[in-house]
Amino acid sequence: MLEPKLYLCATPIGNLEDITLRVVRTLGEVDCVYAEDTRRSGALLKHLGLQKPLFSCHTHNEAKRAEEIVQKVKAGERVAYVSDAGLPGISDPGERLVAACIRENVPFEVLPGASAPLLALVMSGLPVQNACFAGFLPRETKERRECLAKLSRHPGTLLFYESPLRIKATLDELYETYGERPAALMRELTKLHEEAVRGTLSSLAARYAEEPPKGECVLAVGGVSETDAVEAAPERLEEYILQLLNRGVSAKDAAKQASAVLDVPRNEAYALALKLKEGEHGGPGF
Repeated sequence: MLEPKLYLCATPIGNLEDITLRVVRTLGEVDCVYAEDTRRSGALLKHLGLQKPLFSCHTHNEAKRAEEIVQKVKAGERVAYVSDAGLPGISDPGERLVAACIRENVPFEVLPGASAPLLALVMSGLPVQNACFAGFLPRETKERRECLAKLSRHPGTLLFYESPLRIKATLDELYETYGERPAALMRELTKLHEEAVRGTLSSLAARYAEEPPKGECVLAVGGVSETDAVEAAPERLEEYILQLLNRGVSAKDAAKQASAVLDVPRNEAYALALKLKEGEHGGPGF
């Protein structure tokens, strides 16, 4: 018999057979289920032959639902939470639920299962040691570039979630920021049309130049090599800053990104950015 707790249950990311016996048993014994999307989770419960009170808990109401769930567990209820697919809390709601349980000293349990980032990492064929899961990149240009700059010196494989409609633009931006690196695009993981396409950033960008991939995607990018990590590559500084300036990045932001990516002093990068901008426009660089 289950104890009163919050049970965060991993669910299939595509293939409905990818669910553990433990999760099925737990979903069958809890008093109620909270779900990111009640329609998708309702279909899963129906597939499993289960009927449970089902409540929504998504990005916009997670904080409110967290307090509600805490009170239910304190009252002796057994509550399950499932996100749309995979493990709750991994680019899905769940983080606030865990934080609320810890804050209120309420017991919770995480039930493992399918995980798209781990599956994609192994499938990519890139090194698994020191891998970094970055999730979805920020949509705002400035924030996205800053995020890529921070990750540029990471020695392990980088994993990103990305919309198929933005894959080409993201690959282009990664190539402009990092230069050539090995990469792999995994799509429709565990589903009928599962595919892994391996190559380099530029070759993948060329492949999807005319037609984007179909389905949900995970992009794996090789980390910075030991040689690149040791060599700061100041000879690339001018070229890199020019690329940023030509894309409309301010001298200040270009210097900040160049400093992070190429590991050079920010004041040196800023002085060069001002010089290049002044030379381009024939006036002071602002």
